[in-house]
Amino acid sequence: MNKQIVLKKRPIGVPTVSNFEVIEISAPTIREGELLLKPKVVSVDPYMRGRMSDAKSYVAPFEIGKPIAGGVVAEVVESKHPDFKAGDNVIGSFPWQEVFTAKGSEASKVDGSIAPLSYYLGILGMPGLTAYFGLLDIGKPQKGETVVVSGAAGAVGIVVGQIARIHGCRVVGIAGEQSKVDYLMNDLGFDAAINYKTESNIAGALATVCPDGVDVYFDNVGGEISDAVISQINKGARIIICGQISLYNATSQPVGPRIQPTILKKSALMQGFIVSNYASRFPEGFKALAEWVGSGQLKYTNTTYHGFEKLPEAFIALFEGKNLGKLIVEVK
Repeated sequence: MNKQIVLKKRPIGVPTVSNFEVIEISAPTIREGELLLKPKVVSVDPYMRGRMSDAKSYVAPFEIGKPIAGGVVAEVVESKHPDFKAGDNVIGSFPWQEVFTAKGSEASKVDGSIAPLSYYLGILGMPGLTAYFGLLDIGKPQKGETVVVSGAAGAVGIVVGQIARIHGCRVVGIAGEQSKVDYLMNDLGFDAAINYKTESNIAGALATVCPDGVDVYFDNVGGEISDAVISQINKGARIIICGQISLYNATSQPVGPRIQPTILKKSALMQGFIVSNYASRFPEGFKALAEWVGSGQLKYTNTTYHGFEKLPEAFIALFEGKNLGKLIVEVK
């Protein structure tokens, strides 16, 4: 038999394990042009929360009773496609299933000798590319500017901060645990970091560690943290809207400070983006990220869960702030 994890019911507020169900299905049959795949490393990502709702978005919602799907590095068990052979490692958007089939066009080879397989779901994959294009294409950081990153200890945030440092910027991170603050400062070389859970006045703390204001803000969380950062922006600041994880589980439309007057007075730019907007430029981003990783200028870390059936628990952990860096599940 073959297990898969399906969406049992749509969550209201924060997802729980009751929103998922592990079911047994028959082993798949491979056809011409297809691959029989077994997952090795599975990604859980905040954007997947949006797909659990049926609201219209930039990607179709998950269907009730159908498997959750996302980034997976898998091993080819059997191939009926000329470009792949048994033993190859591939990446793609695949179902949460112990064994599954995919068309050869849906898979791309990855090389575990160049970097750990998990890196292709993290710093050399979607999170790394998100950081690269969001910061450099929209943020356009200049040497000597101050860059603030919320969700700074997450999969995207730790890459954003390091790329900003490579470009000669002063980097300030915002995170939710002292251990994460210490990691940003001591391991990644951030110039300052704020623990938003223990700091009662985030705007005041930012004013202290950003005495010259904020030139670039990479927003991964939204909510009150972003309200505080935007109150500190300089003229001509660039605000990159990447994620809004603090709002993903809201059951009503939140209302915050009206930021338009600040954007107007500061002649600031605010732009949202989806990494797939840059699909045609992915080779450019991958090349730069790989070079920085190879030279030691970019460091990376994962928070790892073990076992296929740990996937729901790992996903929920994202919203509890349990991850440092990329949260992955290794499937044995």
